Amino acid sequence: MGFLSDVVDEVKRRLERHPLDDSRMMNLALGLPPTRPFAGALWSSRPPAVIAEVKRASPSAGRIGDVEAAGRARQYERAGASAVSVLTEANHFDGALADLRAAHLAVSIPVLRKDFLVHPSQLIESRVEGADAVLLIAAALSEPELKAMLNACDDLGLEALVESHTEEDLDKALGTDAKVIGVNARDLESLEIDLERALSLLKGVPRDRIAVLESGVSEREDVERAVGAGARAVLVGETLMRAEDVGATLRALRGER
Repeated sequence: MGFLSDVVDEVKRRLERHPLDDSRMMNLALGLPPTRPFAGALWSSRPPAVIAEVKRASPSAGRIGDVEAAGRARQYERAGASAVSVLTEANHFDGALADLRAAHLAVSIPVLRKDFLVHPSQLIESRVEGADAVLLIAAALSEPELKAMLNACDDLGLEALVESHTEEDLDKALGTDAKVIGVNARDLESLEIDLERALSLLKGVPRDRIAVLESGVSEREDVERAVGAGARAVLVGETLMRAEDVGATLRALRGER
């Protein structure tokens, strides 16, 4: 057992105690306009596309910084981010669904909800709260569960970033029709980063999928190595959250002046 297992258990117990109101949320979801194309935004960007993250805290880094989600999302968009990722988990990342709503209203690029999603009702909630795409962690879901979650995403008009950390996770992710495949350099059980392992796994993502390196990106050299290993995009959180000049840092990661 480790961090991921503990959090997934927390989420499942919470949903059992306080189930979400699927019927009410679905009625709301049916009246919403179409989502913004997440995979399309990553494909259309000159590599590397950057998914820039709003993240106030994390179990590994502690407190990162207090930001207003809408303002930070606008900074990311102005600096050339292809999408914005928003941490909504409250207990360990100090996130909130309000951040997701605020970011969605502030920008025109796609917004990804990053959380521990294990039940279709959370996907309906994500759609209602402004997500264009969601993170699905392969290690948190069985193969049938992952496929069921992806089918639910299709029904809701959501896209998914399916995250892997091990070869087993990657095989599970590639066994689906997911267009966007993430490789997380951070082991979510131990919270340790192994960038070399992640770069090796990236090479196993077929070229007809969009490979994304998550975690471990702090400078342009990391991005270049990711692209060299086959990544079309990188997801960057802490480096951008701690940057004194967010725009300059994001442009530097993309190789721009």
